[in-house]
Amino acid sequence: MRLLLDECVPRRLRRELPNHEVRTVPEMGWAAKENGELLRLAESHFDVLITADQKLRYQQSVSGRNIAVVVLVAPRNKLEFLRPLVPQLERVLLQVKPGELKEVGV
Repeated sequence: MRLLLDECVPRRLRRELPNHEVRTVPEMGWAAKENGELLRLAESHFDVLITADQKLRYQQSVSGRNIAVVVLVAPRNKLEFLRPLVPQLERVLLQVKPGELKEVGV
């Protein structure tokens, strides 16, 4: 699965997802893009955007888009807080479909 890690997610999280093709927003040259533009750019290259931006659900509609969004919900968006969410994230990635937004860690 092609995954895009948002800027607010530590890039080292990619090591926890070895069975996927993982890129980061800065690697793609999309740093500082607003969420709407980021989703528009990402949906033609990736299956899922992984973010820790809990406000995205209220700011952007993912419905009808050709990409899914997974929001990581943790006390802080540091690797030590996000790593324990990886097993749940992997389960969600098996089920999530384009146009859906799922939360992990709730």
